[in-house]
Amino acid sequence: MRLGGGIRHAELGMKLWVNGEERAFEAAPHVAALVAALDLDARKIAVERNLEIVPRSVYEVTPLNEGDHIEIVHFIGGG
Repeated sequence: MRLGGGIRHAELGMKLWVNGEERAFEAAPHVAALVAALDLDARKIAVERNLEIVPRSVYEVTPLNEGDHIEIVHFIGGG
C-alpha cells in the first residue's frame, strides 16, 4: 500500500522507512507529526515504530529518529 500526500521528499532532512519504502522528510519530530503530514486520520490507522506498536495516546510524545522503520496500516470497514 502506498501512502500519499503531505510531506514531500526533501534533499536534506530525516530519512525514515515507511511501509518498506525509504522516504526523506523535512520535519517529523514525532509520530503525530508524521501522521498529520501524511494526511492520515489517526482514528483509522495503527502505527508501528521499530517493531513496536505505538498507542494512539502517545503519538505526540513518541519521537522519530533517523532511520526508524514505521509501518502504518489502515482499518477498513465493510460488511
